[in-house]
Amino acid sequence: MKFQKSPGTQDILPGAVEKWQYVEGKARDICRRFNFREIRTPLFESTELFQRGVGETTDIVEKEMYTFIDRGERSLTLRPEGTAGVVRSYVENKLFGDPDVSKLYYIGPMFRYERAQAGRYRQFHQFGIEAIGAVDPAIDAEVIALGYTFYTEVGLKDVRVELNSVGTPAVRAAFRERLLEFLNPKRELLCKDCQSRIDRNPLRVLDCKVDQAHFEGAPSILDSLDEECNAHFEKVKQCLTDMGIPYEINHRLVRGLDYYTHTAFEYKAEGIGAIDTIGGGGRYNGLVSDIGGPEQPGVGLGLGLERTILLLDHQQTELPNLHEIDVYIVALGEAADREATRLVYQLRQQGVRAERDYQGRKMKAQLKSADRLGAKFTAILGDNELERGEIALKDMAKGEQRMVAIHALTAELQA
Repeated sequence: MKFQKSPGTQDILPGAVEKWQYVEGKARDICRRFNFREIRTPLFESTELFQRGVGETTDIVEKEMYTFIDRGERSLTLRPEGTAGVVRSYVENKLFGDPDVSKLYYIGPMFRYERAQAGRYRQFHQFGIEAIGAVDPAIDAEVIALGYTFYTEVGLKDVRVELNSVGTPAVRAAFRERLLEFLNPKRELLCKDCQSRIDRNPLRVLDCKVDQAHFEGAPSILDSLDEECNAHFEKVKQCLTDMGIPYEINHRLVRGLDYYTHTAFEYKAEGIGAIDTIGGGGRYNGLVSDIGGPEQPGVGLGLGLERTILLLDHQQTELPNLHEIDVYIVALGEAADREATRLVYQLRQQGVRAERDYQGRKMKAQLKSADRLGAKFTAILGDNELERGEIALKDMAKGEQRMVAIHALTAELQA
C-alpha cells in the first residue's frame, strides 16, 4: 500500500527546510532584541478554550477546528491559533504575578480545516507574540513594529501595514446599529456566510473577501469611537510615526477573531494568488478575564510562516546558505580513511562544520560532493601525506592549495 500525506499538509524537505531555519532564526533574534521570551504550549487544548477565547461566531470555531473526543470523554481541539493557549498558560501558571509586562513569543504548527490553496494549509505554522499586562498604546505600536521588522529583516519587500480601531464592546454595540441599517437592505445581495453573520456578528461581514463591492459607502467604526478609544488610536499612530513605521488606515479591517478591542492591524503583500494578508493581530483587553484570569490587558500578533516563505520565493529573495559546510575531508587509502573518521569528529568538536565520504568513492567524485555541499575548503589526505603528518588544504573559492600539518588543520580553518 502506498501512503501519501494528508490534504492540506506538506513535507518540508532538506533544501527547503533551511529557509525555515533562516526565517525562524530571524524571528528568535528579533524577539531577543525586543525582550520577548519563548513559551511553548500544547498542540491540543480543551475545545471550550477556543470557543470562549476565539469566539463561537467565528469561521474558525464554526467550520475549521479539528475537534475530537478522547478516551476520558473530553472534547479536545488541535490549536487553530496561538493566543488562546498562551493566555490559558499565562492564567494557569499565574504569570500575572510578575510586576513587569509578560512579553512572550511562540513558533509552531496550527491546525484548521480549510480549503487547501496556495499559502493556505490545514497544518500551518505561525510565529506569534503576546504582550500582556499594559494598557499603554505604545506597546501596541511596539508589537506592530516587531512584525514589520521581522518582514523587512527576512528580506521581504513592499509589505504594508493596515491599521484600524475596533473600539470597545460598548463602541461596537453602538456601531452595530448603524451598520445594520446599512446592511439589511443589501441582505439578499450578499453571500450566504454574510447573510448568516448579519444577525450574529455584523462587524465580521465587512471582513468578507467576496462581497466588498457591496460595502461602498458603509459607515466607518472610526466615526463611532468614544474619547478614550480615539485617544488610544491616536497615540498608536503617533508612536508608529515616531518609529518610522509606515501604515495605512483601513476602516473595514476587523480581523476574524472576536477577542479584539481597540487596535487591529494586518500586514499585506502581493504575490500569493488571491491572498494578500500575511499576518496580523490586535489588542484583546477582555480575553484574560474571559479565560478565568484577572482583568489584564493584552496585545499580540500572529504571522504565517508558509506565506512568508512563499513570498520570499516569489520575490526571488537571495537567502544565506545555512547548509554550507566549512571543510570536506577527502580520504584516499585505508589508513587515510581511518584518520578521516578521527579528524572529522575532532573538527566538529571544535565548532567546524565538516563532512567526509562514506561511499568509498574515488577522489573526483568526492570533490564533486564537496562542491555540491558548498564546502569552503577541501582537505585531501592520502596514505603518503598521513605518513608525513600533512594534509593538502584547498581554498575552493580561490583555487589555491597548500600543505598544512594535520595537527594544525583546525587552527588553519578557524583562522
